[in-house]
Amino acid sequence: MNYSREAKDLDFAYKVRRALNESSENIPAPTLDRLAKARQLALARKKPDAPMKVRVFKGAFAGHAGMSFDGPGSWLGKLGIALPLLILIVGLVGIYEYEQQQNISELADIDAAMLVDELPPAAYVDTGFTAYLNKAEE
Repeated sequence: MNYSREAKDLDFAYKVRRALNESSENIPAPTLDRLAKARQLALARKKPDAPMKVRVFKGAFAGHAGMSFDGPGSWLGKLGIALPLLILIVGLVGIYEYEQQQNISELADIDAAMLVDELPPAAYVDTGFTAYLNKAEE
C-alpha cells in the first residue's frame, strides 16, 4: 500500500490509543493516583478561556424601535458600501480629466513654439527638413 505521511501518522495514533486502552486496566493503583493528580494539576494550570468578541448587527440601544443602522439591509449599511465606491469613481474621473488637461497643455506648448519659431510650418512636414536645417546652420 502507498500511504501518505498523514495516513501513516493517523494509523500510528490509532495503534497507540488502542495499546493504551488495553493496558489501562493493568495499571497499579498508586500509578493511577499519580496520573489523576498530574491531570488535576495540569487542569489547574490551564489558562482561562478569553472572552470571545462577536459583532452584533442588530441595534442594541435603549428605546430602539427595531430599525437597524448597521445591518446589511439598512440604508446606512448601503451608504457604507456606496460612498467609497462613489469616491473611487469621482477620483478616477478627476485623474482622467487632469491627464487630459496636461496633454492639451503640452500640445498647446508645442504649437506655440512652432508658431513662434523662424521656420515655416511647411518645413516640419517636408522630407528635406534635415537639408533645410543643415543649410540654415551654414
